[in-house]
Amino acid sequence: MKKHLPFIFLCAGLLFCAGAFAQEVREYDNCTSIIVGKKASADGSTMTSHSCDSGSDRTWINVVPHQKHPSGSMCPVYLEPKETKRPNDPDRVETGTIPQVAETFAYINTAYPVMNEYQLAIGETTFGGKHELVSENGILDCPELYRLALERAKTSREAIRIIDKLTKEYGYNDAGECFTFADPQETWHFEILGPGKGKKGAVWAAVRIPDDEVGVSANASRIRTLNLKDPDNYMASDNVFSLAEELGYWDSKSGKPFEFCYAYADRNSMGCRRREWRVLSLVAPSLRLDPNGENFPMSVKAEKKISVQDMLVMFRNYYQDTPFDMTGSLTVIDRTGKVAKSPVANPFMTGDLRNLLKVPGERTICCPRATYLQVTQSRSWMPDAIGGVVWLGYDNPATTPHTPFYCGITAMPDSYMVDGRRQFNRESAWWAFRQVSQLCMMRYQPMSKDVEVVWKEIEDKAFANQKSFEEEMLNLYKSDPVKAKAALTKYCIDIANSSVSRYWKLNEELWGKYTNSF
Repeated sequence: MKKHLPFIFLCAGLLFCAGAFAQEVREYDNCTSIIVGKKASADGSTMTSHSCDSGSDRTWINVVPHQKHPSGSMCPVYLEPKETKRPNDPDRVETGTIPQVAETFAYINTAYPVMNEYQLAIGETTFGGKHELVSENGILDCPELYRLALERAKTSREAIRIIDKLTKEYGYNDAGECFTFADPQETWHFEILGPGKGKKGAVWAAVRIPDDEVGVSANASRIRTLNLKDPDNYMASDNVFSLAEELGYWDSKSGKPFEFCYAYADRNSMGCRRREWRVLSLVAPSLRLDPNGENFPMSVKAEKKISVQDMLVMFRNYYQDTPFDMTGSLTVIDRTGKVAKSPVANPFMTGDLRNLLKVPGERTICCPRATYLQVTQSRSWMPDAIGGVVWLGYDNPATTPHTPFYCGITAMPDSYMVDGRRQFNRESAWWAFRQVSQLCMMRYQPMSKDVEVVWKEIEDKAFANQKSFEEEMLNLYKSDPVKAKAALTKYCIDIANSSVSRYWKLNEELWGKYTNSF
């Protein structure tokens, strides 16, 4: 996730440069995505995810309906439509138009659209890549490719082919991005960059995550060698090798293998690599991966089946029980004379506080600036409307419950459609969770435990009810799909509204309990 200036360079404050200008790479640390193959999951679903760790993205979420379009109509495309302006806002920046298709699919529309009515889901992380690859000669950026893929594709492979066709014809104007695709059968790790200044098109590569494995993306390009003789597991743009040679990134006569991540980006960021290490180590601890390593397997075999709950545990990880836990040195002598963690020891300290306490900073998986976290399930044995579900929670995953939104729903809760990023708004669901997470920063150790009791109760109830509710919906869907979608919508809205109400109350409870402890 990132913020643009006309076509990319607006958010210099989030970036820093490395190396000579000709090899300059923009670095990002704003997202994490974990991908799970169907044989690696606990229930046979494929899963992808996206922790949208941006301090700028809007917080409103809606459902875009299935639509039919007149023959010959055109589809406008915009510059960051979700991060800047609402649909139909006349102030949105239109970059051009493309031919519209006869019908577009419904999808749940987060900051980056997440899942469509055919259970095709996408996660995202920005890796930037070499800045000279960004082209001004194009009209499509990453959020628009997300939207167009979910509106037009039913599978991961089809989405990749559509993106290839669109960027060839209309050009990609964004920085390096990773899309983590999941459909009911497959999961794919896809990376795309611009073709270079003055050129129209894109360069991209995609690797299929094996069914029994788990992959991760953490703001660094990960694709290394490509075996394009194996189209079942690898895909790439026509120019993937030739562009690297043309720009002097690789010499086919050198005898060195072509590696996508080193040709078009780099692997220098420890903040990215350590998140990769932690996820893969949690999935396959017996590998004993090096936390300071530069390269890790693209994906690893899960040593135990991964559930949605396991995914949430990983996204709540701040390197507990490792040398990289920023609270590890913040101890006090308690009333019994034992060494204990300080009540104010906080894994999400600001830079100012870390400097004061002389604690080295770490970019942890769990992020206090998250706009939201989504974990998706795509399940081939169910009707699409029920088989696709997004477990979504606002703000810091460590302090927030994640509740289900089925891809067959027709609306989001009213409070989820109110943006709250720029200023406090009690009508915005985001603020209910944001206030609690920020309050916890004042006395994290005891307060986060109180909060955990609440979010765990909400999540546990949702997971416990999932099987029986879905059985009820399957029976209803057989006789009346329209009524089933209405029931799905009501169920998801009721759970979400209940969670929001509970968190407004929790905020008051925390103030009351800890008012003399700040």
